[in-house]
Amino acid sequence: MKKTLVIFAHPYFEYSTSNVELIKVYDGVDNLVFKDLYEEYPDFHIQAFKERKRIRDYERLVFHFPLIWFSIPPLLKLWIDEVFDMTWTMEKNHPLQNKDAVIIVTVGGKAEHYTAEGMYGSTLEELLKSLTLSLKVNQIDVKEFIAIHCSDDLTKFDLDTHSEKIKKTLNLK
Repeated sequence: MKKTLVIFAHPYFEYSTSNVELIKVYDGVDNLVFKDLYEEYPDFHIQAFKERKRIRDYERLVFHFPLIWFSIPPLLKLWIDEVFDMTWTMEKNHPLQNKDAVIIVTVGGKAEHYTAEGMYGSTLEELLKSLTLSLKVNQIDVKEFIAIHCSDDLTKFDLDTHSEKIKKTLNLK
């Protein structure tokens, strides 16, 4: 398995029964570090130098978060703003180049609401374009985009199914 950094950002984690269960897939996995941004930076004061140094060590980044007001959580946005250094994109072999990423987003709404014809008139991919574009500019290849809809109403069977998909995608078995 690739050396993986899971960047988890959920501002209301204690109220998310789905994510409490889903993040269990990361427990005890070799070559995987789980980082809860809201736990580590509750004051929103990100230690950019430390994070830039840490991120160099990983081959894969996993961004796991809930959709909040049609976007990524504010602390995740700040983390990207602080950690991703635009000067890196001008370097021949910069620290983010040739990494891959997996995006795991939990969504309270139904999948059919997130289509061009749906209630919001937009897809999740369109709503999260700032994240995927930030990764693309830094030559990080998004390998998988996992959307978990109706996340407030998932059954144990649903959670187990989504957990298995995450494990399979990340090759955690």
